[in-house]
Amino acid sequence: MNAQAPVVTTDSGAVRGAWHEHTSADGRTSRHAVFRGIPFAAAPVGQLRFAAPQPPVAWDGVRDATQFGPTPQRISPYNPPRVPEPSIPGEETLNVSVTTPDPSASAGLPVLVYIHGGGFIGGSPASPWYVGEAFARDGVVTAVLSYRLGFEGFAWLADAGRDGVVNNRGVLDWLFGLEWVQRNIAAFGGDPSRVTIAGQSAGGAAVMRLLTMPSAQHLFQGVLALSPADASSPVEATAEATRRVAHASGCEPTAESASRVHEDVFFAHREAVDPPRDPSQPRIIFKDAPLALAPCVDGEVCEQTVSDALAAGVGADKRLFIGSTAHEFTMMLSPSRQQLAGLDPVPLLVEAGASEELARDVVEDARERGELERGTAWVLGQAISDVIFRSCVAHWAQTRKGGPGPTWTYDFRWESRSPDVEGAAHCIDIPFGMDMLSAEGVEEALGPQPPQALADLVHADWLGFVRDGEVDAPVHGDGWETVVYGPDAGHRSVEPAYRLQKRIWDAIHLEAPAAP
Repeated sequence: MNAQAPVVTTDSGAVRGAWHEHTSADGRTSRHAVFRGIPFAAAPVGQLRFAAPQPPVAWDGVRDATQFGPTPQRISPYNPPRVPEPSIPGEETLNVSVTTPDPSASAGLPVLVYIHGGGFIGGSPASPWYVGEAFARDGVVTAVLSYRLGFEGFAWLADAGRDGVVNNRGVLDWLFGLEWVQRNIAAFGGDPSRVTIAGQSAGGAAVMRLLTMPSAQHLFQGVLALSPADASSPVEATAEATRRVAHASGCEPTAESASRVHEDVFFAHREAVDPPRDPSQPRIIFKDAPLALAPCVDGEVCEQTVSDALAAGVGADKRLFIGSTAHEFTMMLSPSRQQLAGLDPVPLLVEAGASEELARDVVEDARERGELERGTAWVLGQAISDVIFRSCVAHWAQTRKGGPGPTWTYDFRWESRSPDVEGAAHCIDIPFGMDMLSAEGVEEALGPQPPQALADLVHADWLGFVRDGEVDAPVHGDGWETVVYGPDAGHRSVEPAYRLQKRIWDAIHLEAPAAP
């Protein structure tokens, strides 16, 4: 390595990056090269808007790759977003950014490929939380992929199969990006045979979807799934959600009709995916309700649900590290705190679809954890967290136990000190695992002076998994062995976890629904 700007040749042309310095919490400095906004596919515009990703147009000379590329997110759907995820204009939205400690083809370093979250309607690969500076310090190459979002990426179009139109476009973008990694990452110092895919929230759902796709098995060796939801929408649900958004936007649910509508119009009508709801009726929490505009089980791109594919052994030889934060969406019902104050949560949980036995067990679990005193809104919000995220972790880990590929689970219990964030909420584990506590937006999410000692522990586990294929803990099995971070700063232990959440999964998916 030298002081000159680093240049790497990809299969589409040469790119020029930049050297950056990183200062660790202990004062150590390290240098790494960044290459940003490299197209891995052609701009998805015009005839390619609703088509499968195609190779980018090759370029002559050396292309500047010092700035993040255009993002599929044009404006964040979240106000304010918990993770700083910039929106960058432009057409070449399918791009990859690489951070590497050694951009030479002989380095042979392990590779972390990160897929961002955002409910499949938002999020950005240009977040300062995802760049991977600490991983570069520790000898890992990080690549962050973009993908088409919302209607552009996941609408079910009735004329698919004609004029190049396809469905599950966002999923095809992930596959295309990972194929780019296989062909090109060695030039950036990475080893294409040592790839771990990682993602959080929708990104966690994405990597679990990829783990269970036969067509993706050659693209990675490990999966780090952070707060994954279930990305297994049935065709009927996705098609109906597409019709609602299309009609609200003034078009039919076809590519031919939708191509005349600007993407901003679809974004403006994104909430039309859900049918109108009578607010006087109870909200059924304990039900199977996958995201509508999300990866769709079409029998072709996504052949099975994630759960069915895991049960069939797809991806069984891959290693998996999967978990969630303790209170993912628990603060969702905080605006109703006063309205629900003093009410017995058991009948409310039954009204929301739980059996009385399960409702009582949920409340008893809250009591044992010392959280019942936080109020009924908190208990109901915790049920939402368990249904959407934590029950998936429980079921999928138990499905894989004893298989050829090891499975580790984690439970992140440290609670934010921010006045705007309650508990061990969604997303707050990312800066710890990335060892980026000084990054933009971290103090707003975590509060002042988040504990570096905890970041050291979480990052060490992520690093060991990515670099060595191991977590220093027992694999998840009949004892429900789980790595627990927190609640105290600097605390890591192995304890049983997720038993109740597995019961919740079974109640939703295997048992007859309780009468409201």
